[in-house]
Amino acid sequence: MRLPHLTPAGLTEEQRDLRERIVGGPRGAGPQHFPLVHEDGSLTGPFGVMLHEPALGAPLQELGSAIRYATGLSARTREIAILAVAAATGCEFETYAHERVGRAVGLTRDELAALADGTFTSADPHEREAHAFCRHLLTGDARLSDDAYAAYAAVLGTTAMTELVVLVGYYRTLAQLLAVHDVGAPPSS
Repeated sequence: MRLPHLTPAGLTEEQRDLRERIVGGPRGAGPQHFPLVHEDGSLTGPFGVMLHEPALGAPLQELGSAIRYATGLSARTREIAILAVAAATGCEFETYAHERVGRAVGLTRDELAALADGTFTSADPHEREAHAFCRHLLTGDARLSDDAYAAYAAVLGTTAMTELVVLVGYYRTLAQLLAVHDVGAPPSS
């Protein structure tokens, strides 16, 4: 463990405020498909990392909340995109967390396996193109030819394309934070 778990008793005022925004906001109010809080009161996954740097953690968690709760992406499309990032980055925690969320929004075992190995496809053209677009972004070169841009825009629309670009960037950032600080998935119970 590279960063200590920050328990409520040892938090600064800024850390307490951020912790409250995370657990008291929509993440904490909705269904819990994975735990946000360890038994000792410290936060799990990227949220525990965010607490160490509240000046960056606060806007980062706000961006994540906007991606999760304020975009026009369907829940399935959002989880398809997140799991595409998790697979591309090898992020254990995001795979662990978002496979659970994915199942809750209707992704099947076969779809989850295909997302993990990069072979996902869907009869729904929006889901199929969203996955293909995210995979393109994850290659490291986000540039698109005019024809490719027009093809994605025809199916996804420019708003969803913008939302997906931000989602991929956000979850790639989380994956990097978790990798650098060696935060993996919790042990299986």
